[in-house]
Amino acid sequence: MNLPSGHQTIMPYLILKGASDFIDFTKTVFGAKDVIKPVLHDDGTIRHAEIILNDSTIMITNASKDWSSQTANLFVYVPNADETYAKALENGATSLMELSDKEYGRTCGVTDAFGNVWWITSIVP
Repeated sequence: MNLPSGHQTIMPYLILKGASDFIDFTKTVFGAKDVIKPVLHDDGTIRHAEIILNDSTIMITNASKDWSSQTANLFVYVPNADETYAKALENGATSLMELSDKEYGRTCGVTDAFGNVWWITSIVP
């Protein structure tokens, strides 16, 4: 199967109020990068954008009268869960599950200002 460069077999497609602010949040907290220049509607809101976190792509569009906002639960591995948790809270997320050590790593949960839940985990050697 031939996939477009930077795409995976399955990728989340988030429909959000404030898609541009969400992209800024992911860049600040997770170090996300733009895959493409966002395609905009006439009113300046995002019609289609793609960001990449490490090697995983997330597609995003702004909610509209035709496409209502929908939240997601996202599990993400990061180099340092403690630092990422702190950045998330500093940038408008609320704590859902405080940092703790589990058999699968150092982990926590936050809800971002857009209603998405992020399960943040670092592998502990």
